[in-house]
Amino acid sequence: MRAVIAEDSVLLRIGVVKVLEMAGFEVAAEVGDAEALLAAVEEHRPDIAVVDVRMPPGFTDEGVRAALVIRQQWPGTAVLLLSQYVEERYAAELLSAHTSGIGYLLKQRVADVEEFADTLRQVARGGTVLDPQVVSQLLVRRHSDPLDRLTPREREVLELMAGGRSNAGIAERLVVSESAVAKHINSILAKLDLPKTTADHRRVLAVLRFLGVT
Repeated sequence: MRAVIAEDSVLLRIGVVKVLEMAGFEVAAEVGDAEALLAAVEEHRPDIAVVDVRMPPGFTDEGVRAALVIRQQWPGTAVLLLSQYVEERYAAELLSAHTSGIGYLLKQRVADVEEFADTLRQVARGGTVLDPQVVSQLLVRRHSDPLDRLTPREREVLELMAGGRSNAGIAERLVVSESAVAKHINSILAKLDLPKTTADHRRVLAVLRFLGVT
């Protein structure tokens, strides 16, 4: 798989390049601003773009706006946003527009090389991964709770889903069988009255409902 990196910090960019290469990615380009990022994605059409939220010239939301353009113009390119701080409104903005191939992590997660590499692969393959701290803050911001029909265990399963865990990962965390996790998820989807589309899409919709994005 091929990747493009947009990060104005040279040291962090070097570190991300090394992690990507260790994870089996080919780094097609590394840039330091949003304009160069869009040009690189147009030229290389990578599987994933790893993007800093705040980049030159304004250091506000340049990375987020570029990510939205990428997902609209080149939907085959997944986007993993990296942020120094929890800025949940950016995650909500992305998730409101797209339900696959999106990731949002704090930069501190890059230090856990193995976990970061797994996240890269998951997002590049069309998954959705949110930093646990982002999940927590999105939950705090929800003004209403449409999930009262869920049992405490089902809510726990859904929260782990929101953190990007697979069925196997949820089973390991809760010390239950994968079949038990699958039953909980089926019950969650039914209680949330989600449309019967593909299983992966319904799973993402359930997470978005949980976070109050939809």
